[in-house]
Amino acid sequence: MDIFHINSTQVTQLLDPAAIPAEHGFLWLDVTQEEVGADLGAWRDAVARITGVQIYDPHLTDAINPAHPSYFDSTQDYAMVVFRKLALDPANGNTEPAESRDDRRKVPPALSKLVTKPVTFMLMENALVTVHAPNSRTIDITRQRLLEYRRREGNGHAGRPPSSPTELMLRMLNAMVDQYLDLRQPLTSQIDRWQRALLDPRSPFSDWVALLDARIELRKLDHLCEGQRDAMQELRDYIVDTQDENNRGTDLMLVRVNDVMEHITRVLNHAQRLEGTIESAVQIHFSAMAHRTSEIMRTLTVITALFMPLTLITGIFGMNFAQMPLLQDRSGFWITMGIMGVVVVVLLFLFRRKRYLEDRGRGR
Repeated sequence: MDIFHINSTQVTQLLDPAAIPAEHGFLWLDVTQEEVGADLGAWRDAVARITGVQIYDPHLTDAINPAHPSYFDSTQDYAMVVFRKLALDPANGNTEPAESRDDRRKVPPALSKLVTKPVTFMLMENALVTVHAPNSRTIDITRQRLLEYRRREGNGHAGRPPSSPTELMLRMLNAMVDQYLDLRQPLTSQIDRWQRALLDPRSPFSDWVALLDARIELRKLDHLCEGQRDAMQELRDYIVDTQDENNRGTDLMLVRVNDVMEHITRVLNHAQRLEGTIESAVQIHFSAMAHRTSEIMRTLTVITALFMPLTLITGIFGMNFAQMPLLQDRSGFWITMGIMGVVVVVLLFLFRRKRYLEDRGRGR
């Protein structure tokens, strides 16, 4: 477990939990799920000694559950937020276990990044506890920025360290949501490629399994964002109920929460639009296939209609009668062929007049 002491002037990593500074500030306790799961009781007692807050057993179980959805809960001493963040793609350095990777569907690279892992925040009055999977990029970047912080004159609001555990948590949540925002462009590009492939008449579309998997992943992203938004709404209500409404710090926290919720809503709306785009493209594809089939059937029908009277004529002259008109005539064959040709020309004229045959060249 890593312990950081954060105040308005500096950020210090504490190697000895007993050497907690007495000056103003707050603590950040960062730990992985494996460390907590190794001995739940010992870790809970260690947090109680450092922060003076006893964490309940059900919350400890939730913190180490890798399948826990986004969630918010609060007690008299602390509040707990579970937020599912994006995990790195295996090709980009993800350390996801091999057994879980083998069970995943084969989806395009842009959609394979929708693997998520939970991060648990336990928000206390003077401390923030984070429980996460190993190699969390957002947590590592936050730690690096805090440890590299040096207060400079005129650096402005953006360069200052967080003033409270709530602000630190919201900064990390905002960074996690921004990862979802970065997915919008590759997801849109992938869907656009599928749209062109679905509507290309020169080559049949065959990647139906990947398309179905993409729709499943987008639906999963939809449900994921809804859970995240509900958790953030509960957190916002908690801040409003527990903090002073006339405090400038409370206003800043509410602004940050609203910003995170707005980003989540943008991701949710984009996922819903992409899902609707896939469904529309599939419907247009099958409509185009039905139209093409109708064109083929119409052509075959016209050909059949042209040969029906010709078949009738040949059937009549194929009867076994001794005496038939034109049968003994030397020009009977050519007269019959001429009649058949006239019948074809008349039928073509009628079909064209009735618009049974489209002039596609004129349309182009």
